[in-house]
Amino acid sequence: MKHVTSRFDARNSQDLETGLEAARAALAANRCIVMPTDTVYGIAADAFSAQAVATLLAAKGRGRNMPPPVLIPQAATMDGLAVDVPGFARELAAEFWPGALTLILHAQPSLTWDLGETRGTVALRVPDDEVARQLLRSTGPLAVSSANRTGNPAAATAEEAFEQLGESVEVYLEAGPRPISGDALSSTIIDCTLTPPRVVREGALSLEALRAVVPGLLDADGQPDPALADDTLPQPEIPAEEEALPESGADAEESATEDADAGDSGDAIAPAVPGEAGNRGATQGGESARTP
Repeated sequence: MKHVTSRFDARNSQDLETGLEAARAALAANRCIVMPTDTVYGIAADAFSAQAVATLLAAKGRGRNMPPPVLIPQAATMDGLAVDVPGFARELAAEFWPGALTLILHAQPSLTWDLGETRGTVALRVPDDEVARQLLRSTGPLAVSSANRTGNPAAATAEEAFEQLGESVEVYLEAGPRPISGDALSSTIIDCTLTPPRVVREGALSLEALRAVVPGLLDADGQPDPALADDTLPQPEIPAEEEALPESGADAEESATEDADAGDSGDAIAPAVPGEAGNRGATQGGESARTP
């Protein structure tokens, strides 16, 4: 049976309620929707439905090697989806969530989901958008990537998303331009599976603001804050026989940096960044690093 695409104006309270109900029904039926985020618009699917995630990736024209990030309604949800969450990740979440920060963490091994080739990680974010969080509170975690075809600019409105995704999406929630003010920047992505943690993609949050919370944070080149003395930072132990070997790059970062954000749907994160809907300025090549 052919499904009809519906569009709702979330700026109208009555239309918003109708639109949210339609979005919940579409997600429950393993279909995709487009929703606003604080960064850009994102295409969303039930994170626990392999069929729905596959539909999302197909709509964008991307493969399983570019898994989408997961948006959650509140920081407390983090412990249900991730394990071994380090203290510095909790400090970052407490300071910057809701907001344009995506954290890569070790995924709960007991979860029955398939986001793609995540290498045992999951990229989480709490968006600073009331429409998005209102939906997330009723649906639970959603896999969200920027609402655009891979290689095209991220959508700043639901109308722009429709022009690219068309009837591959069942419900569009229009809430006006995103971001509401300022330039459309993707979320900043931090790999918290490493110690010290490392920036995978620079975005809306500055390195200075992040280091005010976690001074030992490494930049995207793996470098510490030059203002800190070398002996104040944890140094990895290198076996004597390996000292002469060249350092290997972090493979996990490759998949997370390619997309942009979609409502901050960050997708191209090394271990598991999916695409955030608002990551228009992702530093990865192409759109795989877009995380809303």
